[in-house]
Amino acid sequence: MLKGNLTIQMRDGDVHLKAGDLYVVPKGVEHRPVAAEEVHLLLIEPVGTPNTGGDATAASKHAI
Repeated sequence: MLKGNLTIQMRDGDVHLKAGDLYVVPKGVEHRPVAAEEVHLLLIEPVGTPNTGGDATAASKHAI
């Protein structure tokens, strides 16, 4: 987390993050990030990871 507060909701309980915190969601764990206000975060994922769990719903890639 770079700025703000974020809650990651998971079936086994919530994880609350604040600026400076780091959390790794275990592979295959269903989760939902929730923020009451704007947050700034750094998201690190392996290449090709769809952002909603399926190839058909992954964000399209654009050259920069």
